[in-house]
Amino acid sequence: MKAVLFTIAATAILFTSCSRKSPAPGGGKSARGGAGGPVSIVVAKSEAKDIPVNIEAVGTVQAYSSVSIRSQVTGKIVQVHFREGQEVKAGDQLFTIDPRPFQAAMNQAQANLQRDQASMVNGRLNFERTSNLFYSKIASQADYDAASAAYQSAQSTVIADGAAVTNAQLNLDYTAIKSPIDGRTGNVTIKEGNIVKAPDDVLVTITQIRPIYVAFSVPENNLPAIRHQAGNQSLPVAAYSSGDTNNAALGELTFIDNSVDTNTGTILLKGTFQNSNTVLWPGQFVQTSLVLSNLTQATVVPSQSVQTGQNGEFIFVVKADNTVEARPITAGITYQGDRVITSGLKPGETVVTDGQVKLTAGAKVSVKSPDTNSGTNSTAAQE
Repeated sequence: MKAVLFTIAATAILFTSCSRKSPAPGGGKSARGGAGGPVSIVVAKSEAKDIPVNIEAVGTVQAYSSVSIRSQVTGKIVQVHFREGQEVKAGDQLFTIDPRPFQAAMNQAQANLQRDQASMVNGRLNFERTSNLFYSKIASQADYDAASAAYQSAQSTVIADGAAVTNAQLNLDYTAIKSPIDGRTGNVTIKEGNIVKAPDDVLVTITQIRPIYVAFSVPENNLPAIRHQAGNQSLPVAAYSSGDTNNAALGELTFIDNSVDTNTGTILLKGTFQNSNTVLWPGQFVQTSLVLSNLTQATVVPSQSVQTGQNGEFIFVVKADNTVEARPITAGITYQGDRVITSGLKPGETVVTDGQVKLTAGAKVSVKSPDTNSGTNSTAAQE
């Protein structure tokens, strides 16, 4: 008898559970409180917007150029003309090395030149006299040859003296060390009063930060699209510190590496940024966004309205009779909190952005203000 009663009870329980309402097409939970009134939700309208198609990556800021300043002559630094960290222009004087020894060498070279020029003039006159006597059959061939050789030797000496003067002038000019580029100076490694040894000692490094590069790598499967788009137009690149999208620097793609890194399966890219406000700094890690193309008038909804169920992604759409429909959709990319809907939804439709956990297809709803305390919604969702 007990066995019969147990069988009847089990059958009743099974029948009750089978008769419960099936879940929504998208896999959503059954509505609770449906008999107790409409479900309170927050909604938004789907819109048509132009959405950029981006490739996101982490990048590294690199100096446009960097020059290590070295002296080309050995000597004592008598003056430093800038402050560490100061911005300088190409041609600005950075250091002065004691010019007195080089000025003395210059004076000596010029004196040697003048002396040997006088000797050359004397050799030329002697050669001309000997030539006249030789053609008059008065001077011998040996006298003629000796005068000619002496004159040519004097000419060669003057040429060598001229080269010595040029070299002395160069060494004198090298005592004034100037910046070869526009940029920002770094740490001065050898201070005023020290002896600098050429060319071993690095005095300072100048880094050009306007313009500046941002290097980043993207998966190789993006390479065909990048090359195609870059061949037709310049591709914008945005770079910003993590989470600081309001201060993004804007540049354009200027470099695609000539080979794919076989170890990582990525391709190296570089964007060039004018960096007029110096937001970017060499060595800094930044988030980068390469704009490949734009989706014109794409249908978008707030990203939180897209739900995932057993049969894929879906959205609760509010109908005119204040009931909801669990509509299957195909979703695309996400951009600044919006999700592109490629099929299943049209612009202007009302979608649920909060309260989906209590909904099922056909449930009655009432729209509440999005400013309602989120803690209340969270509690209701956990009941």
